[in-house]
Amino acid sequence: MKHIVVLFILILICGCKASAGRDGVDNSKVVADSNVKRLLTYLASDELEGRGTGTDGIEKAAVFIENEFKKYNVKPYFKTYRDSFNLNGLIGYNIIGYIEGVDPKLKDEFVVLGAHYDHIGVIEPIAGDSIANGANDDASGTVAVLEWARYFSKHKNNKRSLLFTLYAAEEMGLKGSEHLAGKLKKENVDLYTMINFEMVGVPRAVGETLAYVTGFELSNMAQKLNDYAQADIIGFLSQAKQYELFKRSDNYPFYKAFNIPAQAISTFDFANFDYYHHVDDEVEQMDLEHMANFINKMVPALEGMINAETKEITLK
Repeated sequence: MKHIVVLFILILICGCKASAGRDGVDNSKVVADSNVKRLLTYLASDELEGRGTGTDGIEKAAVFIENEFKKYNVKPYFKTYRDSFNLNGLIGYNIIGYIEGVDPKLKDEFVVLGAHYDHIGVIEPIAGDSIANGANDDASGTVAVLEWARYFSKHKNNKRSLLFTLYAAEEMGLKGSEHLAGKLKKENVDLYTMINFEMVGVPRAVGETLAYVTGFELSNMAQKLNDYAQADIIGFLSQAKQYELFKRSDNYPFYKAFNIPAQAISTFDFANFDYYHHVDDEVEQMDLEHMANFINKMVPALEGMINAETKEITLK
């Protein structure tokens, strides 16, 4: 009987090791397609009418995001989850979730993971449809940030403090992220890195890296994230510089304010999606399996960045 018990314990130990990631957590299915679908289906629904900043639709999206943070026990960074700003009488809200770091020293350093949850609202009808739902742009990035908030709130293994930031008024010229970056700069926040996730709802072609980072040549971010992930998941897009993508997403205000590695990661590469700012940017066009795979594979990359003993990602 004694030998049987010992054998059973050994089998349990071996089984745990086989399924565990680098932090003892099985990262192979941190996120399921079904949860991605739930979040994306609501954020890109007709009920939200394209999430234009200042509309009833984006207010519904803001409440939904706040409720997700509450569900995960993710705290607000400010007095509430909302970081409000005024654009010529139009009120916008960034939604900010906060998880304090667990390391006594490193918790004073911050990592920002962000995406914009607004879109362009109601536009000229195409085939009778006038709602630009913005499933890829950027409900997909918003879903990714929410899923990482859920993951880190559950495992509490982040040495540095985390801000999960969802921006309004990106479609009006990066106004939401500009406001938040300026506010955090005034508070002298020690910001290590900022990553913005922009349009991650569709996969790239076979043979391409899973995603790419804008401003590739400005830092060693891609290299370090790949090192942490132990896989080549982040690469380079030749058109990124041509179209100035580095300056066209919510990472840029943080780069200007803090002069740190603040970059955007995307899987949209101009060849894999035809519905930019179009009414057909709908949930049905998204690849949920790809999204879950991307979110899962980014977990060890993000953990490596968040938990490195020194600021290994640097500007060149």
